[in-house]
Amino acid sequence: MNARQRFNACLNFEKPKDRLPTVEWAPWWNKTVERWRNDGLSPDIQNSDLQDYFGLDPMHNLTIYAIGKGAPKPAHHGAPLISDEASYNELRPFLFTDEMITHSVNEAKKLKERHDKGEIIVRIWLDGFFWFPRTLFGIEPHFYAFYDHPDLMQRMNSELAEYNIKAMKAVFEVLKPDMVGFAEDMSYNHGPMLSYELFREFLLPHYQKVIPFIKENGVKVLVDSDGEITSMIPWLQEAGIEGAYPLERQAGVDVEKIRRAFPGFLMLGGFDKMVLKHGEAAIRKEFERLLPVMKSGGFIPSMDHQTPPECSIENYRIYLQLFREYSQKAA
Repeated sequence: MNARQRFNACLNFEKPKDRLPTVEWAPWWNKTVERWRNDGLSPDIQNSDLQDYFGLDPMHNLTIYAIGKGAPKPAHHGAPLISDEASYNELRPFLFTDEMITHSVNEAKKLKERHDKGEIIVRIWLDGFFWFPRTLFGIEPHFYAFYDHPDLMQRMNSELAEYNIKAMKAVFEVLKPDMVGFAEDMSYNHGPMLSYELFREFLLPHYQKVIPFIKENGVKVLVDSDGEITSMIPWLQEAGIEGAYPLERQAGVDVEKIRRAFPGFLMLGGFDKMVLKHGEAAIRKEFERLLPVMKSGGFIPSMDHQTPPECSIENYRIYLQLFREYSQKAA
């Protein structure tokens, strides 16, 4: 089987004939690669080379940007770009531009041949309806904006939904991705950062506008949210979302509990990155924890976020060796 066939078999709760996919959905952290250079990784190996270098099933992220070139940058991470409708209107010419759609289409064209051959997996990254307003309002003001600027929040997300559909229509004419992921990060270690009532009012209608288009094209739709997302799964299912990643173990996410409670829910990630520094026995124990769910289908194991720099390149190679072993056991 090729990379796409394995990946799509898992997303359809089918058994791949040879093994589960071995993927890293997230790019490697620069600090980790710096550590690996000190461990002996050749400077000729760039971050973009690592999937092939490590022999993984290559997964490519195709981003549909909502903020165009030339837009102002926040002063720092989490800082605001807007504060009210007037400042949003000033920023609006930089948002949802045809130029960014053209960029995404051109990126799709570069991937098309290998994707058509099944050599690579392609996932689309969309700004979601929690993520996008937070990017513009800034982290803390965003929470107040649900109450201080409800009409603006609805306008922003309505415009984002229309843009996401327009952009995907253009990209889907080139290639149909293997999955679409909404970037959200709606949870931290104790659960959701917003109530169900806010989710239902400000996010749900916009998901329900976009997701039918994705599904009509036969593409699976997941949400990318860090933290503890288990209690949010019924909300996501109401919106039509079929799965989630990265399923962070340090936040208490337990893929076995999710499988029991939500048997048809798709999962990507789930491997506790914090065990890597402890060596082979700890890594094997983690795969043993995941193996029953790997066998159940609908679960593509991967790092539960970016590989931390505490992991030596030797331990990462041990991880990959065991990843392949357990991917065969699960098939």
